[in-house]
Amino acid sequence: MLLVDSFEKQGNFLFKYRGQFPVLLFFISIPFIFLSSEINLFFQFIYNVIAVSITIIGLIIRFYTIGTTPKGTSGRNTNKQIADYLNSTGVYSIVRNPLYLGNYFIWLGIAFFTYNLCFIIVLTLLFWLYYERIIFAEERFLEKKFGSKYLNWSSETPAFIPSFKKFKKSSLPFSFKSILRREYAGVLAIVVSFSFVEIVRTYFLTNSLNMSPVIFKILIFISILVFVLRYMKHNTNILYETDRS
Repeated sequence: MLLVDSFEKQGNFLFKYRGQFPVLLFFISIPFIFLSSEINLFFQFIYNVIAVSITIIGLIIRFYTIGTTPKGTSGRNTNKQIADYLNSTGVYSIVRNPLYLGNYFIWLGIAFFTYNLCFIIVLTLLFWLYYERIIFAEERFLEKKFGSKYLNWSSETPAFIPSFKKFKKSSLPFSFKSILRREYAGVLAIVVSFSFVEIVRTYFLTNSLNMSPVIFKILIFISILVFVLRYMKHNTNILYETDRS
């Protein structure tokens, strides 16, 4: 098998199971949390602010992408690549993989919450190796489907580091409903991730399973919100939109 074909096959496999990547990070983070040195309250506050801020940046990137893209693209499909047409406006005019860029910032923020620089570096390397194959497979798919149109767009648009001077406004208006309908599970996963790190760190420090009251309240609130949004999505038409995924 040619190397490019092997890369594409690996990318499609990783694309299918990309939802399991966070679970892998959970297990990898445990020894790094254990080895983290205890720090004073001031530096904990600084780390927490940085962690939450970076994660919020990632969410904003994802929200804007999801809120301005049509049906048939930027979905949570796992069985195969899907693209009814080529996105080249809005966030896709400044970067080719905005959802993955958003994911990186989200997980980078969670990595900061471990208070361990080594884990931040390891996460960055793992993320790059994992998503490099996925992006390769996606680009092969798009090149085959859209040909020169894709090649022209990709040659002018960075893969991962945005070029804001190339921004072209999306033809679709921003849809807050799309965010509510499609991103609630991801937000819950983020809160669970922060909670997981907090519980593991507290256990190693105190040998007891405790959680910060603030994180606990946020977890309960988001869990209730997710239940409501999931019910609305599957049992009502309140969040339904024509031509949106």
